[in-house]
Amino acid sequence: MRAAAAIVSLVVGAALVAASSACDEGGAKSPNTEYGDCEVSGRRGEFRLPSPETAGALTVKTTLPAPGWWNGDTPGSVKSGYEYCMAANIAYRSGLDRVDVKNAPFPEVVSGRTKDFDLALAQITITPQRSKVAEFSPPYLDSTLGVLVRDGERINEDNIRDVRIGVADGTTGEDFVKDRLRPTKPVTAFPNDPDMVTALEKGSIDAIVHDTTILLAYPQKREGRVRLVGQYRTDQGYGALYPKGSPNRGELDRIIRQLIDDGTLAKLSAVYLGAAFGQDPDKIPYFTVGGGS
Repeated sequence: MRAAAAIVSLVVGAALVAASSACDEGGAKSPNTEYGDCEVSGRRGEFRLPSPETAGALTVKTTLPAPGWWNGDTPGSVKSGYEYCMAANIAYRSGLDRVDVKNAPFPEVVSGRTKDFDLALAQITITPQRSKVAEFSPPYLDSTLGVLVRDGERINEDNIRDVRIGVADGTTGEDFVKDRLRPTKPVTAFPNDPDMVTALEKGSIDAIVHDTTILLAYPQKREGRVRLVGQYRTDQGYGALYPKGSPNRGELDRIIRQLIDDGTLAKLSAVYLGAAFGQDPDKIPYFTVGGGS
């Protein structure tokens, strides 16, 4: 589901109060607004998108499931999560009443072949290759790649090239493994994260290289059967993806910068990603591609 792994600076003590209906800056409820369980902030309608895909809605494409980011397995069931509530705040500040979620395979989301959405939020790493077919917002999270293994396995930066590695199909993690790690055994690409982690548990693969912020949730979800043993720096970041030539890019960029500057995204990180992680990403050792350091 995404490209390289994100390391998030969590804001200790930040808290958000769930709200099923939005309020304007003066505290009065705005009718006909649907933002799930997200708290929205800022000034409603401060920005105006020139040409939203659907009147009155912000149409967002993503790849489900994505716990912590989009809490729900289907578009209609998602009511919270970092990126969903990020979208809710964008919709609110754009004067739009709701978020319409579209689910699609990750390779389709980043392909640049579809234009039936306003923006995509799917833990997408900004890369030169993707920028040729789509456009990106300013980065809203930094990225690293984590290494997940079965508990008890002795896999490290020195021997990882000699084990069977699983990756998420169409991600920068897949590119990193094939182009930089260059393992001696075949690499297996999976269409979704749960299948990939299940394959690791069953012994079909020996390690997973994927987004750190995605993998961090699995040691506690799988009751300690898997663990994160390292991470690779990528010097990359996650961005919102826009269809090429989107007339809404300028306004969306301004809103996202505002969400970064006013601390809204840091609060969402603390509430949704902090709970999903279960461990401090800064305590995970950093691997080097050559190993031995």
